[in-house]
Amino acid sequence: MPKLRAIAFDLDDTLYPERDYALSGFRAVAEWAEAALEIPRSQAYGELKGLFEAGVRRNSFNRWLEGRGLPPDTWLADMLNHYRQHVPELVPFPGVVELLENLYGSYRMAILTQGYAAGQRSKIKALAVEHFFETILILDESEREEWKPSRRAFERLLARLKLPADQVAYIGDNPEKDFYGARQLGIRTLRLRRPGGEHSHKEPIDLSYAPDVEVVEFSAVPEALKLEPRLIR
Repeated sequence: MPKLRAIAFDLDDTLYPERDYALSGFRAVAEWAEAALEIPRSQAYGELKGLFEAGVRRNSFNRWLEGRGLPPDTWLADMLNHYRQHVPELVPFPGVVELLENLYGSYRMAILTQGYAAGQRSKIKALAVEHFFETILILDESEREEWKPSRRAFERLLARLKLPADQVAYIGDNPEKDFYGARQLGIRTLRLRRPGGEHSHKEPIDLSYAPDVEVVEFSAVPEALKLEPRLIR
């Protein structure tokens, strides 16, 4: 097997708990709700958090507005803006910084993520890990046709790195999108399946969506990817 030269990471719920970003955004929205709608911020935050904990994801703001008899057409855009533009309070998962420090200088490192680009950049900045990565590829909302699981996302990553697929590994958490396109190209894939993660309960729909290897802690990554022994502490 060719020697790995680069290791790329997914961002959300791979480097940090995605739940923390949602709750951080809800706090910002709750402050807005207090000022704009005269709803106490503690109450608004508690209601939004409750929707999240009940499993609501993509339409939580619509649900919250409708539940309060407020027209989404009037208020939804403001809520989304405050959520997306807030400065998040985030901390990496335990073991992330230690792993990045071990890899830095021995492997080229990258982030491949997708979503609202300004929000993704604010997450990376809040995590204070940007200096570890030579390549940060964010596929914005205007590039949805290239989002994972499309192989095009990984083709763009390889083009940025200027490396063949068999010299690159990709670490992610979500079997619905993180491994299919990468495996089609021959990129090695590793799933970080932390207990309680947003996608830890999901199983691949078939083998083509499954990772090559799976771990539950970052400390297991070097051995799982057969990295240089000196990187294992």
